[in-house]
Amino acid sequence: MPRVLHIVNRLNLGGITYNAASIASRLRPEFDTQLIAGVKESSEESSEFMVRDLGIDPIIIGDMHREINLKKDWKAYVQILKAIKDFQPDIVHTHAAKAGMLGRLAAWRAGVPVIVHTFHGHVFHSYFGKFKTYFFLSLERLLSRISTAIIAISEKQKHELCNVYKACPSLKTHIVELGYDLEPFLNSTSTDRIAFREKYHLQDDTLAVGLIGRVVPIKNLKFFIDCWVSVSLPSGNNNKAFIIGDGEQRAELQDYCVGKGLTVSTPEHPDSAASVVFTSWIYPVHSALAGLDIVALTSLNEGTPASLIEAQAAGKPIVATEVGGVSNIVIPDQTALLSKTGDKQAFCKNLEQLLNDAPQRAKMARQGPPYVKARFHYTRLTRDMQKLYRQLLSERAPRK
Repeated sequence: MPRVLHIVNRLNLGGITYNAASIASRLRPEFDTQLIAGVKESSEESSEFMVRDLGIDPIIIGDMHREINLKKDWKAYVQILKAIKDFQPDIVHTHAAKAGMLGRLAAWRAGVPVIVHTFHGHVFHSYFGKFKTYFFLSLERLLSRISTAIIAISEKQKHELCNVYKACPSLKTHIVELGYDLEPFLNSTSTDRIAFREKYHLQDDTLAVGLIGRVVPIKNLKFFIDCWVSVSLPSGNNNKAFIIGDGEQRAELQDYCVGKGLTVSTPEHPDSAASVVFTSWIYPVHSALAGLDIVALTSLNEGTPASLIEAQAAGKPIVATEVGGVSNIVIPDQTALLSKTGDKQAFCKNLEQLLNDAPQRAKMARQGPPYVKARFHYTRLTRDMQKLYRQLLSERAPRK
């Protein structure tokens, strides 16, 4: 049977790990699959349990880290090259930037017949300065030449990659939307909601607004806090904002909240009366979503945020910035209210509208689950990847 080697940056909690591991697991037995991963950052939550639950025993590359380090990157490249030679894959499928660079170079050096790369997001704006951004864009253009196929995870992302940044040619770029096991979100119970709200001492009339993900600058959480100040303080109600996740910016954001006149609760210093609650990571995440009333996203750059797909599956209305593939995975004005990045007035208006309009929240909640179940379930992802792999292998003779 054909062999497929997946390579991901690191096993941190998030959609990339789940996507790669899900494909690797669910394409068996038609494809013999293996997964390689780097090392997560200390501030990140591990997703290794998720990978092993799917029956995947990953190969960990100890020298592959998120940050650029020429010495470690070279060692990681050598280890990946050895793993490729040992496994003898017909397809190497890389996911995200670091794995995409080292994995594709190693696969090309080893003569792998089919090399596939998925852009789960991109770093062509809002991450780095002008010189560094140009360097990464130039590198991606070179890597696209040795790639058999590029996968974009939304129509908008393909447009950005091929037409705006010209990172890869359109003819090589295929759209394969993400897919998830949505059953826990579709079937969450009132017990889950009660447990979350009792844990954080939420009154029946308290509305909980949550952001889910890494607490890092690209998520633009200071923008959300500024909006929360504008919306929540004048109202005098007891609504609460939840930052569900963790990362390098948490301490800074906690201080930022205090400086804005907000009270803060943290795992280290819980305060049931606080208006902003930093929970750190919560797993399973559907238990947190069950307790929320609105899900928010304020990122400067995104690919296809899993948190918004899961929020819709859980029947939660969304207020978000229209960035990356966000508008491709929600139904604007039906499951989500969107505003341009940096438009504080529009975001605050949308947030205030959802907080004050219970019938609208209920209507949006009803429309999310059937929409994402039909479009973003892992069964659809599996079918799409099987079809693409077969096509690519038929065009290039598989390794004997």
